[in-house]
Amino acid sequence: MWLNYHHLYYFWIVIREGGVTAAGKRLRLAPSTISAQLSTFEEALEVKLFQRVGRNIEPTEMGQLVFQYAEKIFSLGSEMLDSVKGLQTVGPLSLKVGIVDVVPKLVAMKLLEPARRLPEQVRLICHEGKDEQLLAELAMHNLDVVLTDTPFRSNLSVKVYNHLLGECGMTFFGVEKYAVEMRDRFPASLDDVPMLVPMRMSTLRGMLDQWLEKIGVQPKIVGEFDDNALLKVFGQAGEGVFAAPSVIENEVANQYQVKIIGRTDQITEKFYAISVERIIRHPAVAAISEAAKEKLFFRS
Repeated sequence: MWLNYHHLYYFWIVIREGGVTAAGKRLRLAPSTISAQLSTFEEALEVKLFQRVGRNIEPTEMGQLVFQYAEKIFSLGSEMLDSVKGLQTVGPLSLKVGIVDVVPKLVAMKLLEPARRLPEQVRLICHEGKDEQLLAELAMHNLDVVLTDTPFRSNLSVKVYNHLLGECGMTFFGVEKYAVEMRDRFPASLDDVPMLVPMRMSTLRGMLDQWLEKIGVQPKIVGEFDDNALLKVFGQAGEGVFAAPSVIENEVANQYQVKIIGRTDQITEKFYAISVERIIRHPAVAAISEAAKEKLFFRS
């Protein structure tokens, strides 16, 4: 099958302009002409590229995929023209990252730091969301990598790969009054103490509940949160003790003015980079993976 680039271009402009009418004004063509070209393009590809939503049309899942390829094709065409004209095409390296919302923001920042310190300039684009949403974007090549705390078992048509970045234990924090009273008898001192915890559906909450049951300790759960940052703000206000990955314990203590009560390696949180590449080739993602394994989570 031969790809008709005129049809692809019309399709690309329709998406970028937000509709057939706007695209017609941009291209100086009648909307009916563009609609006919789009229908011919769909017939040639044997897929449905648009779906009607109310009075508007929106790209289908396949339409979004074709649009991503069109973006790359016409971007490369523009670069080619610049090169032919002898213009220097220099720009920052783009790194599009999806961060699953349960990953602590301080952990995400530390993981991404090596990418920002590459010799070449990196333009960082971060999206936070639920794992299924972000992995769908990854499969559509809208993201270069997804950072998460659980490996992904794919049910998408596009294969994705889990790259373990590292793991660490958990550190418990509280304002000074809790730290002074609890430090010497930790973890038994957690019994009957106000505690702030993640929501029950989170991986960390499950591990925390199992560990507390194992050591025979029952704290008073006074708050459950699906936002790690909000949980820490409540901890800073003295509402209860809380746990965070040991790899960021210094940052948590400094940022939220809390004290370290104790640590345990019986609860371990793992962090993964998920990509569509079995072998990571993106230089910024490779820098993240290498630094995490050799420095951030390294244990001598």
